Amino acid sequence: MEKNWYVVHTYSGYENKVKLNLEKRIETMGMQDKIFRVIVPEEQETEVKDGRKKTYMRKTFPGYVLVELIMTDDAWYVVRNTPGVTGFIGSSGGGVKPTPLLPEEVDHILNKMAENEQSVDLDFAVGDLVEVLEGPFAHFQGKVEEIFAADEKIKVTVDMFGRETTMELAFDKVLKV
Repeated sequence: MEKNWYVVHTYSGYENKVKLNLEKRIETMGMQDKIFRVIVPEEQETEVKDGRKKTYMRKTFPGYVLVELIMTDDAWYVVRNTPGVTGFIGSSGGGVKPTPLLPEEVDHILNKMAENEQSVDLDFAVGDLVEVLEGPFAHFQGKVEEIFAADEKIKVTVDMFGRETTMELAFDKVLKV
């Protein structure tokens, strides 16, 4: 028997709770050799509201959880009878075992999640020339003075009417020239 990924249907909004319940059941029932990973596919989203940047995780497939397991009667029973689980996707019911996801489908989902976990990639350095994209200084060019990676901001000096003006901008508000 080989391990495959299966999609489990849950009550919408209970995906993380189902993941925790299933992980506890795997441990207490000694199923670590048959059920390996439980994943709630999520992607990071950034929203700007009232001038504040808010980052949160959005469920890619609301109401679904991915489970990597070796499909045996025991493993099927443990997952199927976890509180919050309504069933497997790809099963016609009546005790019929579900169809696993294709490897390329799983790779696509896992790669997309891995991309979201990577840190912000800086394509500029101190001294580089950048263009301001938004705000009152839109389309002005300035020089990068400092980079605040933890805050995802940079300090830029723009020349306006012969005077230098320094401002802090978010990474996504400037473009390297």
